[in-house]
Amino acid sequence: MHRLLIALLAAFDAAVAAAVGLAAVLAPLTVMWALSLGATYWEGLWPATATIWQLGHHVPQAIELAPEYLIASGIPAEASSFIISLAPLAFLAFTVWSGARSGIRAARAGGWITGVVSGAVIFTLAAVVVEITSNNPIATSEPLAAILYPALAFAIPLLVGAVVRAWIDGDDGPIDALHDRVDQLPTAWAEVPALVVRGTAVVLLGFVAVSALAVVVSVIARGGEVIALYQASGVDAMGATIMALATFAYLPTLMAWALAWIAGPGIILGTGASVSPAATHLGVLPGLPPFGLVPEFSHTFLLAVVLLPIGIGVLSGFIMRSRYAAVLGEEEPYPPRIVLAVVPAAIAAGIAAAVFALASGSLGPGRMADFGPQIGLATLALFVEVGIGAAVMLLLPRGEDEDWESLPEEPALAEEAETLAQPVASDSETKPIGGAV
Repeated sequence: MHRLLIALLAAFDAAVAAAVGLAAVLAPLTVMWALSLGATYWEGLWPATATIWQLGHHVPQAIELAPEYLIASGIPAEASSFIISLAPLAFLAFTVWSGARSGIRAARAGGWITGVVSGAVIFTLAAVVVEITSNNPIATSEPLAAILYPALAFAIPLLVGAVVRAWIDGDDGPIDALHDRVDQLPTAWAEVPALVVRGTAVVLLGFVAVSALAVVVSVIARGGEVIALYQASGVDAMGATIMALATFAYLPTLMAWALAWIAGPGIILGTGASVSPAATHLGVLPGLPPFGLVPEFSHTFLLAVVLLPIGIGVLSGFIMRSRYAAVLGEEEPYPPRIVLAVVPAAIAAGIAAAVFALASGSLGPGRMADFGPQIGLATLALFVEVGIGAAVMLLLPRGEDEDWESLPEEPALAEEAETLAQPVASDSETKPIGGAV
């Protein structure tokens, strides 16, 4: 495909990704405006849309409440200014998915470098336009962060998706040259890069699966508390719908919290409050429905959940070991297997650390300024747990398939088998019982 066409298609992908993310915010706000806020100008919804979209890409928002609002609501003056930085990661997840998809398409078209540059530039321009046109007197952000964070959220997966697809399909360029150099390595090492990618993908998919399962179990077990918080909020149908949409936007954030809880160290829910499988110290939580999912108890038997990351490591190690053994047979040197046990666990833990950082932030002033996973401890725990599981499958001796035909027979069983194998005489040759004729 011609490079100009690749650039145009990548630019279109980037523009659509930005537009869809903004429309996901603007559409429900427009419905709310049409039903209950018709007296105001529709253009006033754009600053709120831009603020929510930026927050969804982890851009901190400095909130400054007006004095008349403080008087009407009874909020003390010292709480008039605070930072909100706990991101609804559904927007970021969509941007990451769109970037990776665009990179894969550019690589398949044969011009991944052109596609990556074009897509990254257009999405950055979209972030610039959003920042310039969204003057908001209540919520403000640092211009550099408002442009850089969304741009990186699209550009990094765009590049990763393009490189991975080019590695698989070839690009007649730098990726093929690197691929050829890897192929020239000894056989024991030539398979390692592909197996590292495969093992890392298995671990990451396992993280997503167990965290989603934990959220589902929490919804089933504590759905009553969530409903009670909805009822206690006293909102009408429109307000309940807005709260439900906001909860959905924070679903990936809750999944990141669930993964940190499964890892063992748990999460922080405000200054001095934390939740983990072994210990729970809760203070006063915000009366928002998602916080109804937080478990209020802990027990040492709940530490058994750390077996889930270990099991993910076992599965990853089994898949890598099976492929490695299929290529090398019985000759499996230890150094490459050590690399396969450690590197995928380290990469997956590093990606989890980035997600934990994105799922952390502030929800308000005072003790509300610290929410999210315990990043360092949770990352280390995941690395150790996944690494242990992978090492079990990769470093222990591999059991050989036994050839049952070559096993020595027991003497008694052999004689009995030989006797039973002899042909049975016919009726005419068999002597009657008791000498009967």
